[in-house]
Amino acid sequence: MKEKIEIHKKKVKNVTLKVKRDGSIHLTVPEAATDDYIERVIANKEEWIESQLKHFNENYKKPKEKEMVSGESFKYLGKNYRLKIIESNEEYVRLYRGYIEIHVKDKNNTAKKQELLKKWYQEKAKKKFAELVHEYEQIVKEEVNSIRVITMQTRWGSCNVERKNINLNLELIKKPRYCIEYVILHELAHLKYPNHGKQFWEYMSVHMPNWEWRKNKLESIN
Repeated sequence: MKEKIEIHKKKVKNVTLKVKRDGSIHLTVPEAATDDYIERVIANKEEWIESQLKHFNENYKKPKEKEMVSGESFKYLGKNYRLKIIESNEEYVRLYRGYIEIHVKDKNNTAKKQELLKKWYQEKAKKKFAELVHEYEQIVKEEVNSIRVITMQTRWGSCNVERKNINLNLELIKKPRYCIEYVILHELAHLKYPNHGKQFWEYMSVHMPNWEWRKNKLESIN
């Protein structure tokens, strides 16, 4: 088990053990922790680690690759839309009458269709995320310097407190608005409380009393 775990010795008082959705395991211990102590921690948590790995393996399997053909279903802001591929001299994507239309010169060029759709999601995400960040900046009474929309494997968002920059996962644009709002408030709240201590969660509860429900929905909605 130990060889599978990334062990980090830091200036901390408490032990932190995390199992991430990609299957990686991270153990943070105080700098003075001995090998024997680390072995005991791992042994005590072995059953929990196995249960977490099993949970992620069962619930977060890599989805089947889309074929990018008409009739396939794609999510946008929590709703399912059917794909419609249209041969056209002009290449673009639009949401029209309940369909996500991909206008493309070569209907058989899967890579091009994927590229066009990703660009469309990116444009929609930048606009929607900026709108919601601005809305929640008024609540938190803090301003960010930049918002980046990027592909993230194991996180929905991150915050650089010193630079006041936040990163948001592109996949969030497929989730319902209330899930996006949870992630945005979570990251903005770090500008006041950089860690996940008691004050951080109390602050979340004041400004979003149902944050836990939103978080659970975010993790459970595919």
